[in-house]
Amino acid sequence: MLNPVMHILSNKRIVLASGSPRRRQILENIGLKFDIVRSTFEENLDKLSFKHPYDYAMATSKGKALEVMDRLAKEERPPDLVISADTVVAMDGVIYEKPKDKQDAVEMLSRFSGRTHTVHTGVTLLTRKANAVRLENTAGGNHQLNGLYNILQFHEATDVVMGHLSPDVIKSYVDTGESMDKAGGYGIQALGGTLIESVKGEYFNVMGFPIHHFAKEIYKMYKDSM
Repeated sequence: MLNPVMHILSNKRIVLASGSPRRRQILENIGLKFDIVRSTFEENLDKLSFKHPYDYAMATSKGKALEVMDRLAKEERPPDLVISADTVVAMDGVIYEKPKDKQDAVEMLSRFSGRTHTVHTGVTLLTRKANAVRLENTAGGNHQLNGLYNILQFHEATDVVMGHLSPDVIKSYVDTGESMDKAGGYGIQALGGTLIESVKGEYFNVMGFPIHHFAKEIYKMYKDSM
């Protein structure tokens, strides 16, 4: 999907605004070259103020991307493209992020056991506008980022059916420590994959980055430069 525009991307400074090892692995596996800059955006948006879980994920993703772009825009070579993503799990109208502790992970997996939940990932792609002039307010505060950058957002949803899990299976899995840095309390790409009965939708979305949807959007962004 990206092969026709890879020569263009290779000349861009691309930044992944995430410390997620899964997102890094997915993007490295397709041959993309990029820097990693973790965002300091505080992920504390009010979940109840969003109509859909994917709206919350996209708003968080946008906050991460804008924070990184704002910080790096002062550098001698600012990014041409910033990639950011946020992944949440939703079931019965409740949004689940990373568990706070082991007990929280146990409770999440116990709720998912034998049922279908949905993994939502919101992705933000920021690119610099041509001939943009950087403006600051008179107090030297926030920059007018929306006037400087093109913001493209999309989301992906994948349904996951969890197997029927006994309490001892859940406890032993949580005790491995794999739950603690993953939305929903499991990692499908490792031991957590043994807990999953089936997946409907993009597999990589459950890992935290919908690579096919991303590739389609990037191709559309750069195809006219070929």
